[in-house]
Amino acid sequence: MNPTPSGPERAEREELARLLPVPVERDLPPGRHLHHKDTLMHLIDQDTGRAAPRQRLLRPAVLLPAAAMALTGILVTTLAVTDRDSAQAPSATAPRTEAGTSRDAAVLLDRIASVAARSDELPVAGDQFVYVKSKQTQNDGGLGGPVKLSPPHVRKVWMTQKPGPVLDVGLIHENAQYWPIEVGVPDGESPVGIPAGLDRPTYAWLASLPTDPDVLLDRLRTETTRSQDISNTPPEDRNADQDVFDRVGELLRETVMPPKTAAALYKAAARIPGVTEDPEAVDAAGRRGIGVARENTRHERTAWIFDRNTLVYLGERSYLTRDTERGRKGTLIHVSAVLERAVVDALREEPTTTA
Repeated sequence: MNPTPSGPERAEREELARLLPVPVERDLPPGRHLHHKDTLMHLIDQDTGRAAPRQRLLRPAVLLPAAAMALTGILVTTLAVTDRDSAQAPSATAPRTEAGTSRDAAVLLDRIASVAARSDELPVAGDQFVYVKSKQTQNDGGLGGPVKLSPPHVRKVWMTQKPGPVLDVGLIHENAQYWPIEVGVPDGESPVGIPAGLDRPTYAWLASLPTDPDVLLDRLRTETTRSQDISNTPPEDRNADQDVFDRVGELLRETVMPPKTAAALYKAAARIPGVTEDPEAVDAAGRRGIGVARENTRHERTAWIFDRNTLVYLGERSYLTRDTERGRKGTLIHVSAVLERAVVDALREEPTTTA
């Protein structure tokens, strides 16, 4: 510390202070201050070895209706979620929330893929059936007319896992009736079964898919183009990216999937242009989650819904994003909730053990 000046030295300093002009107080204008601050932060990032970009932290969220199963159907011998038959029926208007960005969806799907990859695997034999129980509300108003939602109801499906082309694909129980899923045979033609593939995704076929996300996405695009189902889509509504997004959504609904395939599927979905995050989404059982969504050319937005904490797949919903002849903006078109997935040995057999 410098000693306090005294005597002649102190007098000399006081005289100099008196003669010098008073300094003018100045500060940088706000704009220049921010400029220099940004420049300084940029230099710091460079000096720290190209620091990783800052990512917005997402709240946890993920897949299926069973805690440790994290995907459209990775489960133990049976896997279930409490059937909320007493849950309130979905509103005709979906919650109006602002969609997130494609980056938000990519980050979320990457986290979902990580959970799916760590799931336990349960192989399904070719002589068994995949059983899925869900709760649904669907549009009974037709394709072009005003949306008219059906009452909430439970749907059960049994899907055969036979490897070769089959005529009897499975069975549906809905509205108190059983409906066989069969291949139609035109008059005078020989019956041709459906092989395992995108139109009949058996566990073995899903396990055979490539696990590299880019290769898998190319495979899905090729399979979707060849698929017989999209032939019913009006030409003006066709969009290759939307077609692939819709087919991935179908794979999530009523299958049991190998963990490695599930992880690759979610990473591939993150590469589909136009996929964004839905911050708020409610399934048909009233469970609130977070969605991964895409909007088609008819102004219909479809979101896959995942539990915020476990990232388990819950269900799906579709709704209008603007006023059209079909309804007002936010009108629900379809909403579902997966309640139970299992592997059983026969048609009409239901699991007796809950996981």
